[in-house]
Amino acid sequence: MFHVKLPGHDAIARQADEHLVTGRVKLPKRVVERPLWQVAKRLLMALLVLVGTAFIVYFDREGYGDNSDDSVDLLDAFYYATVTLSTTGYGDITPVSDGARLTNILVVTPLRVVFLIILVGTTLEVLTERTREEWRLNRWRSNLRDHTVVVGFGTKGRSAIQTVCATGLKKDQVVIVDPSGKVIEAATAEGFVGVIGDATRSDVLLRAEVQKARQIIIATQRDDTAVLVALTARQLNRAAKIVAAVREEENAPLLRQSGADSVITSASAAGRLLGLSVLSPSAGMVMEDLIQQGTGLDIVERPVIKAEVGLGARETGDLVVSVVRGHRVLGYDDPAIGKLQSTDRLITIVRASPRSASAPDTRQLPRE
Repeated sequence: MFHVKLPGHDAIARQADEHLVTGRVKLPKRVVERPLWQVAKRLLMALLVLVGTAFIVYFDREGYGDNSDDSVDLLDAFYYATVTLSTTGYGDITPVSDGARLTNILVVTPLRVVFLIILVGTTLEVLTERTREEWRLNRWRSNLRDHTVVVGFGTKGRSAIQTVCATGLKKDQVVIVDPSGKVIEAATAEGFVGVIGDATRSDVLLRAEVQKARQIIIATQRDDTAVLVALTARQLNRAAKIVAAVREEENAPLLRQSGADSVITSASAAGRLLGLSVLSPSAGMVMEDLIQQGTGLDIVERPVIKAEVGLGARETGDLVVSVVRGHRVLGYDDPAIGKLQSTDRLITIVRASPRSASAPDTRQLPRE
């Protein structure tokens, strides 16, 4: 039986210092104008409608009657426009000619409606915002398929997303799950969909549509949390590729038993890279270059092309590191490779180039 080793003091772990709405889905933010500018623009539009109405009345002043002096000047026109558009309607200035009444029916009344809409537009926008967000959320859920769920948007999670996005994964195909509202705010600001909540709970993962996900990346701060997330995610999705990171190497077997297909020991990996850089700085630079997707040298997985079938691993045009055959990953010099088969996949080192139509194939490996 394996036991999860917990770090004595996790200096990186975030404190639960905020009240959260668990399981809340937040779609990427849309660019909106500043509130002050929105208010100023609405006031300007209302003022233009008021001025336009006043001049319409003034130019047709002969068709209006004033109970006080039987004449309508510019001030009277603005007064009439104000009380009319605001629906106050004192009745001291009224249209008396047929032309003035027709103008009120065809022009002034529509302007009154426009004026009221402008004034209450902010209130209406607030009232309809929830409905609009619900519509966006329902549309997002219905269109989401074969996406990537990332649990934890810290340093590891961000680096993982940068790597997979460098191979062509679109941001709208990534869902971030994190218990911190501030972290989700940052994720949505970058164009990702975020779910606030504890990923060890099935209802939170279901809000991230994990049951329809193609791959799941677990980059939590604690190893015990990663184990629970892997167990929950595997229960909800039997076919997804699950990749997880742990701090302590002795926790890796337990995470594999929990359903993870691949487990990366972050502390050990960083330590080995540090040691390699000490022993051979050049080799360390090459390794660091390989794990930075999209720059310098990249390590990619691709299918065997038709022209390579029947050749040896060293006879291809690319630098082959390993051959994936079925559930096995064979080294380039493994005698079991023999000749390349059409169903094989090659792990090669290539020179990074700008994203083109011929992107590397990132389909998941069969799960052991």
